Amino acid sequence: MTIHKITMPTPFAVGDVNAYLMKGDALTLFDAGTNTPEAAEALLYGLKAAGYAPRDIEQVILTHHHPDHSGLVERFERARLLGHRYNEPWLVRDEAFFRWHDRFYLECLKEEGVPDSDHHWVKKMKRPVEYIGKRPLDGVLEDGEDVPGHPGWTVMETLGHAQSHLVFFNERDGEMIGGDLILGKISSNPLIEPPLDPEEDRPRSLLLYNDSMRRVAELPVTLIHPGHGEGVRGITELVSSRLGQQKERAHAVLDMLSDGPKTIYELTKRLFPHAYERELGLTLSETIGQTDWLAAEGLVTETRKEDGVLYYEKA
Repeated sequence: MTIHKITMPTPFAVGDVNAYLMKGDALTLFDAGTNTPEAAEALLYGLKAAGYAPRDIEQVILTHHHPDHSGLVERFERARLLGHRYNEPWLVRDEAFFRWHDRFYLECLKEEGVPDSDHHWVKKMKRPVEYIGKRPLDGVLEDGEDVPGHPGWTVMETLGHAQSHLVFFNERDGEMIGGDLILGKISSNPLIEPPLDPEEDRPRSLLLYNDSMRRVAELPVTLIHPGHGEGVRGITELVSSRLGQQKERAHAVLDMLSDGPKTIYELTKRLFPHAYERELGLTLSETIGQTDWLAAEGLVTETRKEDGVLYYEKA
């Protein structure tokens, strides 16, 4: 089966993003770039090079909701739009979810010990929705389902980088449409995102991400078609290496606790002394991932003070 890659520019630091066109019982586009004129032009060019136009696409399937993957879904009026249920509030601009989204991040900043003067970062936590398409899902994909229109391909829920992340695996050929789960040259950020249900606890994004990578590494995957960059091979070795690097980063944070308990904000300033002011959201997410890992290993304890701030210390 031929999988046709279409590469589009993005306005983000990650650079170009890939979409994949696959012909089966249905003509499917996996992911849809960013909602910019430049990406739309590249997408049209890529479709034309494969012999198709937007009207020919029968379904668009999203690996996740981030704006570099879900932007041009409105261009495919005849196509069904499918993906994880977490895509929906972003695609329909659910105001109730966005209010919860902001409350969630404000509470996170308070717990992390971020000073009041930096609470304005709540506004920056919301992904740039103007780059995300605006149309509802036509169907929700669940873990273990067959990919509609593509016998032999299976939907796999692989949360961590996003709370909507899915990959699609063909065991017969060993190929996977991988989104941002496993990239060749860089590790994806396991981003802190609010759960759909406000009654649920904060997702432990890094732990979910590591579990998702391990799950894929245990499969007979020979080639991943990633959201960014070239095809990825040698999955088992790559995942093993990245999990080892993750352990090293977490132990570096553990060493920072040798002189007493600290907040996430204090640890973040030590880990990212130059970057934290410029990218507070990303650097806090990275630090939280390390403390989540250490807590899961029983190496640190978490204590909530009277003001609601969480402190971490060696167990």
